[in-house]
Amino acid sequence: MTRHILIFSVFVVASCGLAYELVAGALSSYLLGDSVFQFSTIIGCYLFAMGVGAHFSKYVKDDEVLARFIDIELAVGLVGGLSAAILFLTFAWTGAPFRTMLYVMVFLVGAMVGMEIPLVMRALNARQTAFSELVSKVLTFDYLGALAVSVLFPLVLAPQLGLVRTAFLFGMLNVGVGLWTIYTFRAEVVHATGRVLRASAVMSLLVAGFIASDRLVRWGEQAMSGDQIIFSTATPYQRLVLTRWKDDLRLYINGNLQFSSRDEYRYHEALVHPALEALPWARSVLVLGGGDGLALREILRYPNIQHVTLVDLDPAMTQAFASRSELVQLNRGALRDPRVTVVNADAAIWLQHNEQVFDAAIVDFPDPSSFALGKLYSVPFYTQLKRHVAANGLIVVQSTSPFFAPHAYWTIDATLREAGLATWPYHLYVPSFGEWGFVLASPQLPYAPPQHYRLPLRYLNGETTQAMFTFPPDMQRLPMAPNRLNTQSLVHEFEQDWRRVMR
Repeated sequence: MTRHILIFSVFVVASCGLAYELVAGALSSYLLGDSVFQFSTIIGCYLFAMGVGAHFSKYVKDDEVLARFIDIELAVGLVGGLSAAILFLTFAWTGAPFRTMLYVMVFLVGAMVGMEIPLVMRALNARQTAFSELVSKVLTFDYLGALAVSVLFPLVLAPQLGLVRTAFLFGMLNVGVGLWTIYTFRAEVVHATGRVLRASAVMSLLVAGFIASDRLVRWGEQAMSGDQIIFSTATPYQRLVLTRWKDDLRLYINGNLQFSSRDEYRYHEALVHPALEALPWARSVLVLGGGDGLALREILRYPNIQHVTLVDLDPAMTQAFASRSELVQLNRGALRDPRVTVVNADAAIWLQHNEQVFDAAIVDFPDPSSFALGKLYSVPFYTQLKRHVAANGLIVVQSTSPFFAPHAYWTIDATLREAGLATWPYHLYVPSFGEWGFVLASPQLPYAPPQHYRLPLRYLNGETTQAMFTFPPDMQRLPMAPNRLNTQSLVHEFEQDWRRVMR
């Protein structure tokens, strides 16, 4: 019976160990971007630390194996359980030491996890378990635990509990293993009463953290934005936070500002109207991204537009902007308009499986801060998009800042041209973002910036439009290579550009 308990504990501790690793990787990707780099370095650091822990496990005396295993469960439960909350609050309140804290915590947790399996195997060996059976069962349950968490994490844990609460949950499981081990082997564990008291204290702290995790996250997000948070949610794809300060609504995705209601009209007028004013015959428009409905609001002002298909990955995004009163007021109910079809899907996959052709396409994705987003700015993606736009139609792509991220901006332009599209880059000043850029492209249509607009606009007129298509000397075209899927050079260029700005 005791052997079965020890073997089952392997399943639990393996689940916990992988969960902490996934939480650290997901949290750093949310906050820092570049998911491949974050997960790669965290996995490397974690595995190295496990090796260090496995090495030092040999110094535990045979008569102390169970006691030290319990101590490690309490320690890894405490550190691992608190890890996400500590990292999130560190990033929100200080920012600078985040990377250092991240790798210190990953190493500490990895080292302790690395000691768990060797100690369990020694405890089983002391109970005269055959070596072949011991290795087979321990590794089987170790891998099963890892499989369980790897499936549950993206499907249930991260979207339903969130990263901070998930870490607290697995911390409680580690402490639970420690308590159950004390109870089962109480005759063999020295100072069992003291260890029960310590375990109870750690469990109480973790339970309190689990209960208060939403409040902790809100404190951190409040520190990051500085405004009142009126809505926040974690989805399988991102964390959405909506804030208010006086009459200003702001949307943040993974901590990055997406718009301010005070000046978003500049951005969305520039995104939509230079293209649609040049297409008075247009009847159908494709919008990729733009789940806030703000670009959609501008498109639907044209009476000639009969149908718009909006493809946005995250249903939580489109549902919030279709249902919350302050957001519906901002986009004027665009997501509820009968002319609009909303599709929640990966844009790249949707393009592959759809045969519709549109008169115009508005591409309003977040900046290419990760490889998941970078694929949506690649040659294959634009080649696929080109097939869905009429030969004399137009495509507009949100393209980050030509001033703050010039290498990334001109890489997007080069990528569109590599896909066989003629391009017309342009830019404008948005107070919340600074100088911002777009690229207008077409398979065949010759294009000239509009000299006037049929609709009354708050920012655009003939003069401001002409100025948008003129680049000053400090934002001139750079000779960049196109963004290809096998290298994703755009993500690296984007990261390097913004790193130079932050120095």
